[in-house]
Amino acid sequence: MDMQEMERILRETGLIPVVTVKDPATAVPLAQTLAAAGIRVMEITFRTGAAEDAIYAVSTQVPDLLVLAGTVVTVDQAKAAAATGADGIVTPGLDPEIVSWCQENGMPVFPGCATATEVQAAQKLGLHCVKLFPAQILGGTAMLKALHGPFGEMQFIPTGGIGPETLKGYLSLPYVLCCGGSWLCPDSAVEAGDFAAISQRTQAAMALVRRLRP
Repeated sequence: MDMQEMERILRETGLIPVVTVKDPATAVPLAQTLAAAGIRVMEITFRTGAAEDAIYAVSTQVPDLLVLAGTVVTVDQAKAAAATGADGIVTPGLDPEIVSWCQENGMPVFPGCATATEVQAAQKLGLHCVKLFPAQILGGTAMLKALHGPFGEMQFIPTGGIGPETLKGYLSLPYVLCCGGSWLCPDSAVEAGDFAAISQRTQAAMALVRRLRP
């Protein structure tokens, strides 16, 4: 999938649930729960040893749902994510080596940026969409408005500390492609297999997205 198509889907969905999977067996029912609520993209982080198996399971058994590999901090992890079926790569920081590998291999990549210097460096690498991380700590929508001035062509995916009470403010900004967040799939609910609670959270969030982006 090329970057343009990926960005179109991200904007339409408005949300990326960020999930840390400890047991690969939970990945598919979780993905099915998200898809049923209207989610088209999920991010599975490389924070556990189960990430590769979870990405493979979702990519093969829930093919209509795009899977991003998150918390990718090395080129080897990016390669592993691609090999197991990831549709894109998300990094917590800006690593030119990871970005270059993804670009050379046709893999959409969304690096994390926390400063104007990093956004400018990402722009120099040919990117026009980055993750703002950790968004709330950095100033939230105020930070995004400040960055939009000098980087008017850049799109942002704010992630980190976002919840239902702040989601509207982010999605109201036209240069916010979508928002990432772990509040939709908290670790406790994922580990307990409480997919009903996850479905309730996700449906409420998607209802807000549809009101803001009809």
